[in-house]
Amino acid sequence: MIFPNWIRKGDKIGVTACSAGKTSPVDQIRLNNGIKQMKERGYEVIETPDVRTDEKGRSAPAKVRGEELHSLVRNQEVTWVIQACGGDYLAEMLSYADFEEIKRYPKWYQGYSDPTGLLFSITTNCDMATVYAGNFGDFGMGHWHRCLEENVALLEGKEFVQKSFPLYKDGFAEKITGYEDYQEDTPVKWLCDTKDAVLSGRLLGGCLDVLLDLAGTRFDKTAEWCEHYKEDGILWYLESFALSAERLTIGLWHLKEAGWFRYATGFVFGRPTFFSSENEVSYREAVESVLGELGLPIVYEADIGHKAPRMTMVNGALAELKVTDGKGELCLFFE
Repeated sequence: MIFPNWIRKGDKIGVTACSAGKTSPVDQIRLNNGIKQMKERGYEVIETPDVRTDEKGRSAPAKVRGEELHSLVRNQEVTWVIQACGGDYLAEMLSYADFEEIKRYPKWYQGYSDPTGLLFSITTNCDMATVYAGNFGDFGMGHWHRCLEENVALLEGKEFVQKSFPLYKDGFAEKITGYEDYQEDTPVKWLCDTKDAVLSGRLLGGCLDVLLDLAGTRFDKTAEWCEHYKEDGILWYLESFALSAERLTIGLWHLKEAGWFRYATGFVFGRPTFFSSENEVSYREAVESVLGELGLPIVYEADIGHKAPRMTMVNGALAELKVTDGKGELCLFFE
């Protein structure tokens, strides 16, 4: 497993838009403030040309997005590449990704939602750790949330233990000034079958909506990667954006039959964003109808993914997750 070097003050952070771009005035404020905040913490930010452009959900044509990503890959002063935002079309860019070059110049790659396609593919194709955490827009809030401070501290090699948060934002709030925080309004309560649970293994996961599109393509090296780390076992973390109960059920079945979960030690699910069911099936019922027969621990409502704040999950890192009385503690090991 390749773990890139820890980031250091004076390093350059690359911001690119492998999916959608950021164009609204509020988005510009947030991007600019994120750059300012990073500079105040000792980091220079480099934007690729199409971070602030967008045409029908794409920052640029797929080939151009690939070229812009690789301009950061080859820049050896850049140690951390963060996606500007999510979207719908990152998968198109994978056709122009050179995984051998990415592996040749190890650095941290971060994002969540649609960027799952890039992060997951880098980890399973290059055997390199990647970071499932905030897109760059998060760093533009007026006063950084604890999860952002912990995100940076982790990549600086300073802090490897994260605890769940008191509150989360259930839904989306329109940004007016661009400096808004997460506006948390709902108590956090992690759920599992027992009062206390301890899960461990090598972390792997991301947004299920995207993973289902990757499965079975030439970029899908998941079963082989899991086979390589079967002695550690794979601790899966998953979250969904807009999957219905029916799509979630069949999607998990598809991944299970593709061999993805053969060496799983447990599953951690984030809070679903848009969830519905034509058959009055709950999220938990959908998951357990497929994964329940594995007899492994399953945690729900974890601080992962779209409903912020979110923990920093590192694909490829060894992890121990403790759940006690509805709260979680995640400890990462880089070996």
